[in-house]
Amino acid sequence: MATKIDKKIVAYSVVKPDDALSAPATSPAVAALQQMHESLARPDVLPGATYKVKTPLSDHALYITINDIVLNPGTPDEIRRPFEIFINSKAMEHFQWIVALTRIISAVFRKGGDVTFLVEELRSVFDPKGGYFKKGGKYMPSLVAEIGDAIESHLRAIGLLTEDGPDAHQRQHINEQRNKYAMGVTAVEELGEGAFPPEATLCGKCHTKAVIAMDGCLTCLNCGDSKCS
Repeated sequence: MATKIDKKIVAYSVVKPDDALSAPATSPAVAALQQMHESLARPDVLPGATYKVKTPLSDHALYITINDIVLNPGTPDEIRRPFEIFINSKAMEHFQWIVALTRIISAVFRKGGDVTFLVEELRSVFDPKGGYFKKGGKYMPSLVAEIGDAIESHLRAIGLLTEDGPDAHQRQHINEQRNKYAMGVTAVEELGEGAFPPEATLCGKCHTKAVIAMDGCLTCLNCGDSKCS
């Protein structure tokens, strides 16, 4: 809201962002919302979540912990932002680069701004030895991509990423296709919840082994992508 000045200006000063953060609660300068930046002090206690990742690349699971900081707590502008990441495992063969990766990602988190780009960057890393399929048929091109997948799950959980999957109409169409397929196979082969036919191939859109031939057209039973649409 604009403020009308009806007196002669005799002096002025520029309020810096650091001054606004350190200003007392009674100061008008504190009206600015608290934003994520590198100088933001780490609180003694941070909320977070730990994700277990078990891959065929190792006998030991990875435990990915992402801690968040809550900005503007108790106000309508309260927001939760990722602040740091830790990855632990009994396996030591990847220790060096995993430590380096966690420090870089944590630095990006604390820098502020849009950090959602990390998901796509990490998921685009391919292992020259080949990737693997997770439970449910989702393809992971590398262990780094798996870490990116865990970060994506966390960003969705705290509201920084929204679900971009099929809408209600598309989901209805997918369910119809699944039911139609199940009617054409024996009871032993009927699809269970979250399962896809064993002969399904990889979908280039959602990277899940869920593509089957339906009415002469390749259709994904996971995301609804179709070569005929």
